[in-house]
Amino acid sequence: MDFRVNSPLPSSAELPGKPSPVALLNRDHSILAFNARVLDWATRPEVPLLERLRYLCIVSSNLDEFFEVRAEPHLSASQAEDRKGLYTVETFESLSIIIHNLVDRQYALYNDELMPAFEKQGIKIVSHGERNQAQRRWVQQYFEREVRPLLIPVGLDPAHPFPQVANKSLNFIVRLSGEDAFGRENEIAIVKVPRVLPRLIPMPANLCGKRTLFVSLSSVIRSHLVELFPGREVGQFSQFRVTRHSDLEVDEDDVKNLRMALRQGLEHRHYGQAVRLEVSAGCSEFLSSFLLKQFNLPPGALYRVHGPVNLVRLNQLVDLVDAPSLLFSPYQGCYPRQLVPGQSIFERLKRGDVLIHQPFESFDGVLAFLREAVNDPQVLAIKQTIYRAGKDSELMDLLREAVRRGKEVTVVVELKARFDEEANINWAEMLESIGAQVVYGVVGLKTHAKMMLITRREGRQLKHYAHLSTGNYNSGTARLYTDLSHLTADAALTSDVEHIFVHLASQSRLPRLKRMWLAPLQLHRKLIEKINALAAAAQAGQPARIVAKMNALTDEALSFALIRAGQMGVRIDLIVRGACILPAQLPGVTDNIHVRSVIGRFLEHSRVFYFRTDEQEDLYLSSADWMNRNMMRRIELAWPVLDPALRQRIIDECLVPYLHDKLDAWELMSGGRYARIRAANPATAHGAQAALMSRYSALNSKRKT
Repeated sequence: MDFRVNSPLPSSAELPGKPSPVALLNRDHSILAFNARVLDWATRPEVPLLERLRYLCIVSSNLDEFFEVRAEPHLSASQAEDRKGLYTVETFESLSIIIHNLVDRQYALYNDELMPAFEKQGIKIVSHGERNQAQRRWVQQYFEREVRPLLIPVGLDPAHPFPQVANKSLNFIVRLSGEDAFGRENEIAIVKVPRVLPRLIPMPANLCGKRTLFVSLSSVIRSHLVELFPGREVGQFSQFRVTRHSDLEVDEDDVKNLRMALRQGLEHRHYGQAVRLEVSAGCSEFLSSFLLKQFNLPPGALYRVHGPVNLVRLNQLVDLVDAPSLLFSPYQGCYPRQLVPGQSIFERLKRGDVLIHQPFESFDGVLAFLREAVNDPQVLAIKQTIYRAGKDSELMDLLREAVRRGKEVTVVVELKARFDEEANINWAEMLESIGAQVVYGVVGLKTHAKMMLITRREGRQLKHYAHLSTGNYNSGTARLYTDLSHLTADAALTSDVEHIFVHLASQSRLPRLKRMWLAPLQLHRKLIEKINALAAAAQAGQPARIVAKMNALTDEALSFALIRAGQMGVRIDLIVRGACILPAQLPGVTDNIHVRSVIGRFLEHSRVFYFRTDEQEDLYLSSADWMNRNMMRRIELAWPVLDPALRQRIIDECLVPYLHDKLDAWELMSGGRYARIRAANPATAHGAQAALMSRYSALNSKRKT
């Protein structure tokens, strides 16, 4: 396929002598535009119905995180009536308009398309008004048995102030008339919905006929609210949910034990500053105003929703419905094609490096590498970084077994991996308790690099083997994210990995690295130098090319370096899944830069950076996106792929298909808007991920025969 590396380029004479000034795009708007692209998958009739619901839920989950992490400075600026600076009244209002529109589209899709489509399949969430007498009796019994014992309505008065409402918890607010048991007219009560209860409850088969019916927990409580307030009359009521700022902040320079400080901080995360209030569409002005005042929120932070106030919990429906035809066809990644099950990976690496393209090839190859190290008596030491391992992890069990077998195990655990802090703290404490050496990286920096180093005795020498990855050591996400794993015995690369582990553990000065670029020490500078070198070559009349694939591009210095290089004649293609602040295809400014985003069945997660000047090409893999935080506030790696065959394989699988995708790709237009790329004949168009699935399935079938 045409990689466009050798496509004709404008001569330097046709380009401006100086870089033209350009305003970068708004990062937060770009994040929300990404979520609009995800939502598009929920609208597609060709996508199986349960998968459409899943995409709808993903958007809601992403918006939750946006509010938890990104909304607070905009809200604070609005409340302070700031009109100058990065965060202002205007930025809050503009974001509010975009998000309200996105949420309205979500609920319109939920009510007008998805739920009617489920009903045609005999699947329905039955409201109180739709239940027959037998179903209502069953719901009554369920309420009395499972729900009511866990509910404690709180009537508000001076002795019973507004209760603490946890982040993203479901609650009811009720307006009562009449007097309470003490003759007082306290009219507001709050009912917290227990998080331990499922949000969707399947009805017994004998009450469903030939259908699959569910009731929502909120509907169960709503239909029995009156019973919670005997002697009072229930008037207005509404579900509500508050989202709070939840980006955990710890002053690392002022704590003696980071792990303990983070564990204490986690206890307070659920009660940070309120940033969003969701209520039912029919919530009265009286109750919504009361809640806004209680949470100190402006009207723009209020979201009236026509349906469940937490769409994320509808993910349960995907798990509860037994209908394979409403899901994607199962896909099982094949065993890595460069490896043979049962044969030594150490011996294989002596012949050359191994690349594993996940999820098209399975994570089992990485586990097999570690498993062989654990079981091999000649392996003396294992060093590994952990960023997101998950709550249940075979990999962590293998590390525990390595300690039991007497190997030296050093684990760099990142305690501040957002929303995985508790799981990582638990893993760190477990490993430490059995004798592993556990360190937490460098104060003030997150360790986001993914690397493993095995030290093995071979004769009189100690030999190093390494695993480097663009993704996490997590078996679950390895089935859902596209990533590249690189296994190597290359002496220069493994020596760099060894130096980095010593640097992280001892905080000693890092020797000069032979092959790798490490953030925050060199990575940012090296990337800019590389881009500038290509710009100089292009200006001198040499063909120059950059193709970079990443999750996000929000670093200003890198963006301006790319803009300058494009203006000097470098042909640039960026494959950026999420936020991108670089404006592409601006006439006379960024004509040479194209940005596309690919949203597919799997989450695009690999980072690949390709540079070419004339006949010299370099390709790097990395754990880092081109974001300021990755470059300046994290431990990140970028490393070269020197094997020509592996380098070409990465080009053929990770770059070329995505540049030619006419099914799942979106292009960033000159006005900052994304447009979906349409094939001339959609019936014959293939997405990059589908093509790779097909390719690896064919390889797997060939291997079996």
